[in-house]
Amino acid sequence: MKKGFILLVIFLLVGCESILTNAPNANDAKNKDGQEANADSATRSDNHSDENDSNIETQTIHVTAEQVTRGNLVLVNKEHPLDEGAVPTDIVKLFQEQDLMNGYVLLDNTIRLSRSVALQFREMVEAAGEDGVHHFMISSGYRDTEEQEVLYREKGSDYALPPGYSEHNLGLSMDIGSTQMSIDQAPEGKWLQKHAWEFGFILRYPPDKTEITGIQYEPWHFRYVGLPHSMIMNDLGLTLEEYLDYLKNSSSYKTTVEGKKYEITYVPVTTKDIALEIPVGSEYEVSGNNIDGVIVTVNLSQDDGE
Repeated sequence: MKKGFILLVIFLLVGCESILTNAPNANDAKNKDGQEANADSATRSDNHSDENDSNIETQTIHVTAEQVTRGNLVLVNKEHPLDEGAVPTDIVKLFQEQDLMNGYVLLDNTIRLSRSVALQFREMVEAAGEDGVHHFMISSGYRDTEEQEVLYREKGSDYALPPGYSEHNLGLSMDIGSTQMSIDQAPEGKWLQKHAWEFGFILRYPPDKTEITGIQYEPWHFRYVGLPHSMIMNDLGLTLEEYLDYLKNSSSYKTTVEGKKYEITYVPVTTKDIALEIPVGSEYEVSGNNIDGVIVTVNLSQDDGE
């Protein structure tokens, strides 16, 4: 099988209710040994097909319109509210999950988060601890719509978003602090600025992108998007809004992280169900953008037995 290729052929399947399978959860995106990810290469592909493309053996996966509002890359902001079904099913109260509570403390015992994201966060703070950075705290995580409504009424529109329009309603975002000082001054904040992407996290609201995100700089607010996306966003200096537009305007994007070759493709979803062709045996992940399509990320390395 030829390397670095993903063939996406879209078939219209009217009335079919196929369910996507084999998509890894948030924890699957991180390399197993927790080592620092390295970008060996990254290229945008053109629209020209190779003459050998027809010889590549493929398998069919199915994506429903519902998938547009599901996944690690869904955009939630003032223009794109959260679909209630997008909340991960593994939301847990961290205080009750002692295997997750290593290397950090909680501001209070009611904080909740997606368990798979909490596992990634635990790996991240353990790595920070190896670098001598130890004083992490989670001050906020998942909030349901009722909690968001209370906060919105108490704080007002200048300091809070209405229910469904906050990333905290998604379960993939958290506010990270330091027990020693303000996070933007603390060693913990400086470490996150440099290393968070290696574990699939991004600083969601950077200081120079307020006009794009619509949110003032929040040095404490981190969002899980997973690898290789966090690496690409870090390398190109893109917010989630910009990254989704970038993928939409590219036919595909190829990159290598820790020796694993990925191809990332935006696919519009305009019908009830579509079928996509990817190389046989490939691990893949499908995430909606919460707008008009899905992002298909395929690990091509195993095609060659790597």
